[in-house]
Amino acid sequence: MSNHTPIVLTIAGSDCSSGAGIQADLKTFTSLGCYGLTAVTCVVAEVPGQVISIQSVNPDIVRDQIAILFETFSISAVKTGMLFSQAIVNAIADVLESIPQLPPLVVDPVMIASSGDTLLEPDAVEAYRERLFPLSTLITPNLDELYFLSSAIKRPESLHEMKSVGQELLAKTKRSLLLKGGHLNIETATDLLLLQDGTEHSFSAPFLRDVETHGTGCTYAAAITAYLAQGDSLPEAVFKAKKVITNAIANAYRWNQVSALKVTLQ
Repeated sequence: MSNHTPIVLTIAGSDCSSGAGIQADLKTFTSLGCYGLTAVTCVVAEVPGQVISIQSVNPDIVRDQIAILFETFSISAVKTGMLFSQAIVNAIADVLESIPQLPPLVVDPVMIASSGDTLLEPDAVEAYRERLFPLSTLITPNLDELYFLSSAIKRPESLHEMKSVGQELLAKTKRSLLLKGGHLNIETATDLLLLQDGTEHSFSAPFLRDVETHGTGCTYAAAITAYLAQGDSLPEAVFKAKKVITNAIANAYRWNQVSALKVTLQ
């Protein structure tokens, strides 16, 4: 490993189909020129479109994984994915709060799978709000998670509604947000980056139809984390990561029943 290779840490669940979770994160980190470390929070028996069972890891072991990695490696950026329980979120926050100079932290608040399965215990939501969000550089909710975290009366159905709900969440968290519009069913997959300082950036790509995807949120957030580790600003990192995820969807591997993202260096 080169001394100049950025080291990034993903704190997330293990997906046995390797399309999401730590497996997707590691593939993304490697493709984008980073060395990936992992702290496993849970083991998930799943395939695209179906979650069968989840086994969480003891929070003390989650805490120890993160602590020993920070003691041993010079970590340039961190990403969180599926955390599952209040105890795990608190264990992670305990360690991250103790780091004197915490590197950029991308929080992907994995709460609801694309299949509709719930991936987070209800009492963990407040732990996110009170402990993890305040440490974050960027929060990347999908539309369902944006709706869940806000006080909106319905899931956003347009860019205008997505932005309005996002601004409400920004006011609450005071942390930069990436609002992902890929599930709005419009002609362009448009994402909005709302920064803490009030500035906004828009990133668009053609909406790719007839592609069954799994792990897009994980891969997108992992790409942003990799680019932040390489020293890019937040808008630059999202701009590059948007190109990565668009390319990954367009060139996804396809089998008879499932597909998987193909991430390549952009």
